[in-house]
Amino acid sequence: MAKDVIVACDFNSKEETLAFLDQFTDCKPFVKIGMELFYAEGPDIVREIKKRGHKIFLDLKLHDIPTTVKKAMTVLRNLDVDITNVHASGTVSMMEAAIEGLTRADGTRPLLIAVTQLTSTDQTQLENDLLIKEPMEEVVMHYAENAKKAGLDGVVCSPLEAEAVHSRCGQEFFTITPGVRFADGEKGDQKRVMTPEQAKNNGSDYIVMGRPITQAEDPVSAYKRAVKEFLS
Repeated sequence: MAKDVIVACDFNSKEETLAFLDQFTDCKPFVKIGMELFYAEGPDIVREIKKRGHKIFLDLKLHDIPTTVKKAMTVLRNLDVDITNVHASGTVSMMEAAIEGLTRADGTRPLLIAVTQLTSTDQTQLENDLLIKEPMEEVVMHYAENAKKAGLDGVVCSPLEAEAVHSRCGQEFFTITPGVRFADGEKGDQKRVMTPEQAKNNGSDYIVMGRPITQAEDPVSAYKRAVKEFLS
């Protein structure tokens, strides 16, 4: 599987997003569209960015009863995104329903992955807020195994957990890892983080970087730095 850097376009308007992407004149970054942008602009922003030649990870993290998730995925499958996702905590049944809804009449579908635990969550919050007493890594591994059981293609996890996910679920079961920061950058609200090079060495298939690129003085140079550190 080809590895890549995914740029999180966490903007709240079409104008700001397209102005950011217009800076990339000699490359077409893989783009993540999350809730902020999707809720502001709707499906048309997905179509516009896709028309410009970018691959798209539609990061909406669906989590509801199986029937609702299936119906939502039936709508999303027509947007021609490359990857989309659900929360693994929605259960195996919900993830199976998501695949059913995402699969088109001809049998094709975007890649579907599951969020294990958010990289902003630490062990203390896991235990005190969510009442999950198991160690973080075991929770992530269990959720990853459930996603594989449901037929999903991979998971979103911390880069700290990517190698363990591959060991438990196989190399073909891919990992997308947010929580990646440059060594000289700020962590922000992320708590379980690595640099691009560390993420590469720990088995991440894709890394997601937002503010270290989008808020950089020179976003194109920051993106190319991330690509160099992760892929070289």
